[in-house]
Amino acid sequence: MARSIQGGSGVILVVDVGNSVTNLGLACEGSLSSAWSVTTPDRLTADEALLCVKSFLQVRGCDAKVRDAIVSSVVPGLTDAWVEALHTLCGVRPLVVGPGLKSGLKLHLNSPADFGADRVADCVAAKQLYGFPLIVVDFGTATTLEVIDDAGVVQGGLIAPGLRLAARAVADAAAQLPVIGLHTPRSVIGKSTRDAMQAGVVIGEVARIDGLIQAVWDELGYETRVVATGDDAQAMAGLSRRIEVADDQLTLKGLILLHQKNRKAW
Repeated sequence: MARSIQGGSGVILVVDVGNSVTNLGLACEGSLSSAWSVTTPDRLTADEALLCVKSFLQVRGCDAKVRDAIVSSVVPGLTDAWVEALHTLCGVRPLVVGPGLKSGLKLHLNSPADFGADRVADCVAAKQLYGFPLIVVDFGTATTLEVIDDAGVVQGGLIAPGLRLAARAVADAAAQLPVIGLHTPRSVIGKSTRDAMQAGVVIGEVARIDGLIQAVWDELGYETRVVATGDDAQAMAGLSRRIEVADDQLTLKGLILLHQKNRKAW
C-alpha cells in the first residue's frame, strides 16, 4: 500500500510499537493511506525515532503536513522517545493509547488498565469493521486472542507464545535442531529435519489456534466470526479452518478510529 500523499489539509500519523516490529501508518481523510514496518530496536532516542518517521514520509512521497499523531506501545522503554519525536514533528503532543483515552469499548475484565494498547486498537477496529460476536487473533511476538461477545463486550482473551518465538525456542533448546525460516509446509509429515520443524511449528500453530477458538466457542455457547491480524495473519488464515478474515493493518486502523474518538475537532 503506497501512494503519493499531497495537499494542504494534512494527515495523521499512527504508530504501533510492538516487541518485534514497529508499524507506522498515514491516515488521510480517516482512511489508512500508507503503511511501513521496521524492526523494533532494544534502545531508541527521540532523534532516531524522528529520523525513522521522516524516512517513512520521504519513501511514501508524503508532501502534506503531518498535523497530529497517535501511538500505541507495548514497549514502555521506547514510548517516551516516540512521543517526543512525534511532538517535534507535529507541534502538538500525540495521543497515547492507555488509561484516560476514550475507546468506546466495554471491558469485562478484572484489571482493564492491564489490557494492552495494541489489543485495545485491535478490538476497536474489529468491532466497528466486522461486527460482533467476534474473536480477534493477533499473530505477533505473542499470539493473542481477544473475545468480543454478542453484546459487544470485550470478555477477555488468551495470550500464548508467538509463531517465531516458538520456532526459536525449539532451536535454542535442542542442540541438533537448526534455526529455520517459517514457510507453509508442503506436507504435514516432514521428510527432513527442517521440513519436520516447519510442519510442527506452522501446522502445530494452526491446530492450536483452531483448537483455542473452538474452546472459546464452547465456553461462550455460540460461534463467532474470527478475524486475524499481525505478521503471519495471511498465511495462518489460509491454513486455518476457523479464521474467516485476515486484516494485516487492523491495529493501525484501530489507532485511526481511536484518534477520531479523542480528537473530534480535528
